[in-house]
Amino acid sequence: MSVPVVILAGGLGTRMREETEFKPKPMVEVGAHPILWHIMKSYSTYGFDEFVVCLGYRGDVIKDYFLNYRARQGGLSIDLATGNFDMHDPTAGETWKVHLLETGFDTMTGGRIKRAAEFLGRRRFMATYGDGVASLNIPDLLTYHEQHGRTATITAVRPPARFGGLAMVEDRVTSFAEKPQVGEGWINGGFMVFEPGIVDLIDGDVTTLEREPMETLAATDQLRAYRHDGFWQCTDTVRDLTKLRELWDNKSAPWKNW
Repeated sequence: MSVPVVILAGGLGTRMREETEFKPKPMVEVGAHPILWHIMKSYSTYGFDEFVVCLGYRGDVIKDYFLNYRARQGGLSIDLATGNFDMHDPTAGETWKVHLLETGFDTMTGGRIKRAAEFLGRRRFMATYGDGVASLNIPDLLTYHEQHGRTATITAVRPPARFGGLAMVEDRVTSFAEKPQVGEGWINGGFMVFEPGIVDLIDGDVTTLEREPMETLAATDQLRAYRHDGFWQCTDTVRDLTKLRELWDNKSAPWKNW
């Protein structure tokens, strides 16, 4: 059974408004491609080609991007009198199946997961945020999740000190606090794996995934962390974005596995 990937792509990106005033943060470009594309390429390289993209703020931009994706990859011949067109290379593009799911402008992360899970049925699924990349071996993450038999696995990363996060004993998560004001160590870097039961812990649109659901999982020994010591970077700020662009332009992007 294939494992689909849910991507949370509905946020406002308020800390980088110069980039996100007219488009959602996952559509901010690194090397002429949206960061969303980079995330999807990372998964698809390992054979995970089914995506549910949870839309919110400026979801129309993401819809337009994928509606015209194949046309962007190859040449076209267009008859302007009739509007008919032929693609020079009809096989150009990816082999992805992309579900673009409207999940509400104000819906929180848990609410978006719940809506996506209802769309997917009772399948195991992976999930991540639409603004972060990593040099992560995704099949190893999935294997680790399958081996420990818990409801959820998150990828624990060590970011700069402005983040905070997880308390762990070996690989067991004993407490979960999303981005506390102080502290340095392991945090939730996204790239999560969930069993369908996660949905039962989400009340609805107002539920933040990183609060009650994750806290409940940690308290009941149903949450494990896959430690990733390699590269990880989100795009919370323009400074973060500049770093990713420099790495890409210098052909030294650690997350590029294709």
